[in-house]
Parts: sequence; C-alpha cells; structure tokens
Amino acid sequence: MEANISGLISIIVLIIFALLVILNSIRVVKEYDRALIFRLGRAIGVKGPGLIILWPIIDRMSKVSLRISTLEVEPQDVITRDNITIKINAVVYFKVVNSLNAIVEIKDYSYAINQLAQTTLRSICGQSDLDKLLTERDKVNSEIQEILDKHTDAWGVKVTLVELKQIDLPQNM
Repeated sequence: MEANISGLISIIVLIIFALLVILNSIRVVKEYDRALIFRLGRAIGVKGPGLIILWPIIDRMSKVSLRISTLEVEPQDVITRDNITIKINAVVYFKVVNSLNAIVEIKDYSYAINQLAQTTLRSICGQSDLDKLLTERDKVNSEIQEILDKHTDAWGVKVTLVELKQIDLPQNM
C-alpha cells in the first residue's frame, strides 16, 4: 500500500513538472510584435503573430515591436553657417522593418538612432543659414530624414519622418 502511494505521488509530481515545462514553453506574440527565436545562441527565425512553442532550456525569444516609435532628440547647441548660436531639437519617427537585423546587427537601435539623430541634426543645421532653418524647415526635415534612413537601413529600421520641433534663438535677436 505504501509503495502504491509513493509511486502515485511521484507520478503526480512528474505530471505537474511536465505541465509546468509545457506551459513555460508556450508564448503568445501580438499582431504588432515579432519574436526572434534563438536556439542555443543561433538565430533560427522570426515568428509571429500568434502562438509560439519554444523548446525548453535551449530556446530563447526576443520580441520586437513593428509599430512606429517616436524619439525626442534633446536640444542641441548649433552654430549656423552665418555664426549664430541656436538651440534646436527634433522628433524622429521610426519603425522596425526587419526584426532579425534590428536584434542581431545592433545592440540598441533606439539609442543608436538617438545618437545618430543628434550628430546629423548638428551637422545639417550647422551647414545652413538661420534664415533657411526658419523658412525651409520641410527641406531640412527631409534632408535629415534621408540621412538617418540611409544609415539605419542596415539595422532593419526605417526612419519615416523627422520634424524640427523647436528652434530657440539667442536672446539678443
């Protein structure tokens, strides 16, 4: 009788353990996300949306959102071509178009876009006159967007829009 009870308890424990392993290996990926599956450290593919079953212990999953993200570029001090110091900031809109590259090619694509946007903003605005920055914002926006998009293409990220948010003039103007 005692052997039957200990055998039954061990079977119940084994069933509970198997259920926990199975439940832990099931993932649900939303419509706007994609899951990059790594098996023993090697990327084996992008899955989703829907139900995904991972091999316990050997599979890992990284999620990437495919929605458009916004990134505010902090105010930058820029000296324009006509030697006027201004403070300018912008907003960058981007989205991931290739989940594999966004995870494998770069460590943190959002941080990298922020850094690239800061330097590009200073560079483009530094090559322009203040008058051009104030009157031709659309041209400056699209020029910055093209440069950012060209650099982020290898990362699987598409920069959809850049908008100069605010241009602060010196107080003596």
